[in-house]
Amino acid sequence: MRFRVATRLLDIQRVLVRHGLDEFILATHLFRPLRFAFYLSPATWFERKKGGPRAERIRLALEELGPIFVKFGQALSTRRDLLPPDIADELAKLQDRVPPFPSADAKAIVARAYGQPAEEVFERFDDVPLAAASIAQVHTARLRSGEEVVVKVVRPHVRERIERDLEVMYVLAQLARDYSKEGHRLRPLEVVAEYERTIIDELDLMREAANAAQLKRNFTGSNLLYVPQVHWDYCRPDVMVMERIHGVLVNDMDELHRRNVNIRVLAENGVEIFFTQVFRHNFFHADMHPGNIFVQVQDPERPVYAAVDFGIVGTLDARDQHYLAENFLAFFDRDYNRVARLHVDSGWVPPETRVDELEGAVRTVCEPIFNKPLEEISFATVLMRLFEIARRFDMRIQPQLLLLQKTMLQIEGLGRQLYPQLDLWKTAQPILQDWASERFSGRSFAEQFRRQLPDINEAVRTLPQLLQQFIQKAGEGTLRIRMDQTPYEDLRREIRESARRRDQTIIGAAVLLAGIVWLALRVDWLPGLALTAAGLLTVLLARR
Repeated sequence: MRFRVATRLLDIQRVLVRHGLDEFILATHLFRPLRFAFYLSPATWFERKKGGPRAERIRLALEELGPIFVKFGQALSTRRDLLPPDIADELAKLQDRVPPFPSADAKAIVARAYGQPAEEVFERFDDVPLAAASIAQVHTARLRSGEEVVVKVVRPHVRERIERDLEVMYVLAQLARDYSKEGHRLRPLEVVAEYERTIIDELDLMREAANAAQLKRNFTGSNLLYVPQVHWDYCRPDVMVMERIHGVLVNDMDELHRRNVNIRVLAENGVEIFFTQVFRHNFFHADMHPGNIFVQVQDPERPVYAAVDFGIVGTLDARDQHYLAENFLAFFDRDYNRVARLHVDSGWVPPETRVDELEGAVRTVCEPIFNKPLEEISFATVLMRLFEIARRFDMRIQPQLLLLQKTMLQIEGLGRQLYPQLDLWKTAQPILQDWASERFSGRSFAEQFRRQLPDINEAVRTLPQLLQQFIQKAGEGTLRIRMDQTPYEDLRREIRESARRRDQTIIGAAVLLAGIVWLALRVDWLPGLALTAAGLLTVLLARR
């Protein structure tokens, strides 16, 4: 595994050098020990692409490096306020204009999924893809029933490429955890594990189809968001068929203005959709870059969003949802003491954190941006101040919230593009307050009690029997209380392993030193070289 990781790291560096992105290598400590090997390689001299603008070379390098890197570029492309315009324009092409794979391969995947050629399944299957992204590409088609559809096909060998890069991410995360002073707070291994679950789920188009169906149910009867219909009879793990929708891409501002779309209403509806998904439905589309969002403009004064690509969705457990909602409401009321106490109560900061100090730090960051439109907020400045607060108060990363945080960044970035005068917080406040009022109303409590009544009834019914068994075993002296020893066994094992590595390192260092001294005395170079090699090998094995 370590060999595959090293090979992939070298491959990443080769791609960066070949596209003339040497500054990234020089800026990355991980690659510095290897860079001279590439500068001295004739292959690098001949493969280096000196032409083309910097932004284009960055996009081409990300495309060549594969799906995980493309997704990174997609996420960055939604924050034009953080990027130079030329780079933002190029990265936007990664949203739906990644180089497609051959249509012959797509047809072969379709034929394998259905057990018959695409021409026999569909009345028409268009060879030229409508869009191509990092995980899959989309072809337009017509069912034999006459309905116009899109056929989504997973890229060949994409799972192998993703799993290879996940190995690299795990190794780098382990190094960050073990050797970075911020490792305990940033929790890199947990972050990578969360990302792995997300991206592996995205490879299963049956799961994506189910996500689309759930989202469509959630917005049934709504005039805010339209979700295309899934054609379940044609869905397979690597092929999905959905209703074809038509609309204007949400970032095509020229076309939206040409059609006289009410941009302010569109931006405010986007905020309402997000908060409705997160708090009312607890099921949110978590890949909301502009390539996945269209606008239906039959009525320009009441535009309707239409979403596609449901491979990544998020949910929150009740505890996180509660603390997030309370944080938002406290922020809207400028109750920074409440914000600080919620961070302590939720465990997001250590329990010994002084609430008054955290309150002051939060106030310093939040007051300058309160009630300001997006165009007047320097997001980069806010982000850096939040990082400083996180570091100062030892705030730990919450991996389960990363999808939500990423989606919030995308929503804010989209709001900046659509309507920079949007007051994000003022728009969100009444939505969240209405949700909180409903949640804590008597009607909501009665509904929750009704749903849990069967469980309560079952618990009450079995309680006498359990109590009788407890008393009987206590009277007989056979009552036993079992405790889970797994954490203690893991701790003992880790202590023993640490001691073994320490002893092995000391022995290896001693042998290595002996070999170096032997070579320095020039008595006989062969034994000295053997001692040096043996000591070095022992130290390296101890660090694995």
